[in-house]
Amino acid sequence: MNDTRERESISRRYFISSLTTDAEHFMSVVRSHWSVENNMHWVLDIGFREDENRVRKDYGPENLAIFRQMAINLLKQEKSVKLGVKNRRTLAAADDDYRDLLLQGILKG
Repeated sequence: MNDTRERESISRRYFISSLTTDAEHFMSVVRSHWSVENNMHWVLDIGFREDENRVRKDYGPENLAIFRQMAINLLKQEKSVKLGVKNRRTLAAADDDYRDLLLQGILKG
């Protein structure tokens, strides 16, 4: 039920897959996939303001995507401060010692 007037709506989506399973399990798999996608996009959009980026030429978008992913991995693996990705980025920009700590993660990996 969608609203207070108790109208029911039906929506259909069609998928092509080689997975052999029932509809309930298949939808669980699809929802799980989109949950991961949506969470990653949220981190990129909030933490890196990715939607505002206007780099569109040549290999620029691919290169920035690689650097963003590396930065996310470094920020998430470092556990000494309890901050979100956006605030960890700000801290790394302002604090040389914290930035050095993050960059040590590259050498350990």
